Amino acid sequence: MTYRLRNVAIAIGLALVAMLLTLFYVMNYRRSVQHEQATVHVYVAAHNIVPGTSGSDIARTHALKVVSVARKNVVPGAIADPSEVSNLVVTQPLYAGEQITLRRFADVKAEGIVGQLKGTMRAVQVAGDGNQLLTGTIKAGDHIDVVANLTLSTVTQGTTEGHATRIVLRDLTVLQTDGQSPNPATSVGAQHSVILAVTDTQVQRLFYVLKNADWTFELRPAINSTDGPDRIESIASVLAGGVR
Repeated sequence: MTYRLRNVAIAIGLALVAMLLTLFYVMNYRRSVQHEQATVHVYVAAHNIVPGTSGSDIARTHALKVVSVARKNVVPGAIADPSEVSNLVVTQPLYAGEQITLRRFADVKAEGIVGQLKGTMRAVQVAGDGNQLLTGTIKAGDHIDVVANLTLSTVTQGTTEGHATRIVLRDLTVLQTDGQSPNPATSVGAQHSVILAVTDTQVQRLFYVLKNADWTFELRPAINSTDGPDRIESIASVLAGGVR
């Protein structure tokens, strides 16, 4: 009798364990299904975005929008915040309604200078002495103005007569300086160089100034820079300035 009761007890115990395991499995499965069916917010392209577009431009032009999708439909690598791509550049086309993933982006620095150019932007290398180029002061990402002193005329004896000075170009972006160049100028008296981002028309004015005038860079503030009124300075305006 004792032997039979023991077997019955074992059978009941095994049945209870099996029931508990089944219940545990069902509860976990239900929880998993509910988790996958829960909706989450993801960012999708509001319109088609072409390769070469920077993440900062995407955020500035509101090219992304938030939509709700089931968790199970979230694409691997989907971003949770636009700031994740603010320093990146699009490497593959993004189509309207497509979820934004990091796989379609690359580091701007990894693309080099070419990756920072788009549309009418061009890169031009400017050589000069350390004072003109603010060597040791400016760095990639800074913004500068170009100031030029131009000769107005020349008398027949060969002496120059009359000059005018003005800011000829404003808010140019520094793409690279000597310190980032593969062969930086290090010897005393050596020329330095800086690579600037300019438009395809600004480069004409810049080239004219480099070939025909005395010039220098001036560094702009990093935050909230503004421009004063344009003016031309000559010997007359300099001498008369402030005089009553």
